[in-house]
Amino acid sequence: MRAAGGLLALLMSISAAASADEPVPVPVPQTLEQAVAQRERADALREQAEERYQAEQNACYEKFLMSDCLVAAKKRHAASLVTARKLDQPAIDFERAARRQELDSREAQRAADNLARQSEEPERAQRYRAEQTAKLAEREAKLADKAKKAEAGRQKAAAEQAKRQAKLDKRARQDAEREARKAAEAAAAASK
Repeated sequence: MRAAGGLLALLMSISAAASADEPVPVPVPQTLEQAVAQRERADALREQAEERYQAEQNACYEKFLMSDCLVAAKKRHAASLVTARKLDQPAIDFERAARRQELDSREAQRAADNLARQSEEPERAQRYRAEQTAKLAEREAKLADKAKKAEAGRQKAAAEQAKRQAKLDKRARQDAEREARKAAEAAAAASK
């Protein structure tokens, strides 16, 4: 009976120790705001743990059993950091998942945009070719018009040159006739 009572006491102490070591459930954030707030709480816990550790270290240096005190302070500090990390990790995971979801959403949007762009591509290409053909036709029409005007200008210049040359030839003929008349008159006057 004593063994059964001892066994019962042992089991109760083990279950009590296990329940004391059971982690307190950490809330999992549902929004980015909650995740940010939870990370801020974890940062505050870390800062408090650091401040408490510094204060405990300073107090330990004044005690007779300094090394035991420092070891205990270090254990408490490590436990506080673990608690802060447990609070921080779900928030980090949520933020990572939110970023991944946002990235996936942007990638899906980009794929949809690319698909829409690809479906519009033949139409844009056809429109571009039509515009280029129209521009080419317009350019060729302008060049033909310029060539026509240039030819008309050359013909007009040639006609004016021919007219001037005819006028000069007429004047030269008239001058020659006048000189011939003067020479004939001078010869007739000299023969008299």
